[in-house]
Amino acid sequence: MVKKASKQAILEGIHARIFWCAGSPQGFIAGHCRKAVLRTVDVDTCPHISMQHRVITFSRNVFLPLTTVCRNRCGYCIFRTPVGEGCLMQPGEVVTNLRRGEVLGCTEVLFTFGERPEEEPGFQRMIRAIGYESILDYCYDMCWESIRAGLLPHTNAGIMTYEELERFKPVNASMGLMLETTADIPAHRNSPGKDPAVRIEMMENAGKLKIPFTTGLLIGIGERTSDREESLEVIAGLHRRYGHIQEVIIQNFCPKEGTPMEGAPVPDSEEICETIRMAGEILPRDVAVQIPPNLADARMLIGCGVDDLGGVSPLTIDYVNPEHPWPQIARLKELVGDAVLRERLCIYPQYIEKGWYHPNIEGLIRHLAHMIEEREGS
Repeated sequence: MVKKASKQAILEGIHARIFWCAGSPQGFIAGHCRKAVLRTVDVDTCPHISMQHRVITFSRNVFLPLTTVCRNRCGYCIFRTPVGEGCLMQPGEVVTNLRRGEVLGCTEVLFTFGERPEEEPGFQRMIRAIGYESILDYCYDMCWESIRAGLLPHTNAGIMTYEELERFKPVNASMGLMLETTADIPAHRNSPGKDPAVRIEMMENAGKLKIPFTTGLLIGIGERTSDREESLEVIAGLHRRYGHIQEVIIQNFCPKEGTPMEGAPVPDSEEICETIRMAGEILPRDVAVQIPPNLADARMLIGCGVDDLGGVSPLTIDYVNPEHPWPQIARLKELVGDAVLRERLCIYPQYIEKGWYHPNIEGLIRHLAHMIEEREGS
């Protein structure tokens, strides 16, 4: 793993390898460059985000948190729990939810859980009780169960090594890891997995393996506007080198009672909108900008340059933000206004066209894509 001291070297290396600079006739140039001014996007005068011609996408998913035990102790999180009763989702519950999700027309299973829970005392005993040595071994088998149930897995397991990513690629249509921020912030002081250099290294490894990838920013956790810009530039640089970033989530911090940050100020809609506009300015055009529609005023933010509403579940709650229920899928059309709402898979069309998936799931991808076409045509 990359040590914290090497963070700046990684950032500079990404900037130096490949970077886009507005106004450069060559497009791609060597060396560090930064857009001096982020233009303000006016929905009424900017053709590329005209609501009448825009398509806003979403995925119909099942959210399964295999464990809430985590080695990290982020200052804003209530997802993490100690080892104890109910901290590990049992295989029978996973399979039941997969079957129910398939009946409800879901196409994706989001496996999100605490990072490296084996480092927490007592967890090893619990995972061995269901026949596994690690949470990743368990997740791997549940990915196969998902495929057998007719749903595409998308795993977000926190930090994974190159070898672990390589193992999971054949049983995942896409994978993800929130960058959150490139800044060193107090909220991550007790979270080794939130070291920006380590997260960037994993994102780069996913690119080397041609894994369609989701990442994003968590705004309002102690970072500055310049940190957000740097974070987006890093993501853009990785995508220009490897071409694997499908979407970037702009997620607003929501304070949780009982956490060190329960009284921290929250980003308002204007600040979120400015960050969405910044993302649209910095990221390549083929990278979607996503917001979670349950955490902010999606109706207002759509016009700021949103392309996607992420995974929305008709079955499970948002376990990370349980106080914010998903909007009903039928209501998403109201949120996007005059834009066209379109369902998608967790692997974006350009990666299906490029064949960035394992033969294990090719038939399922084709089947689910056809199912969505028929659903949208009805």
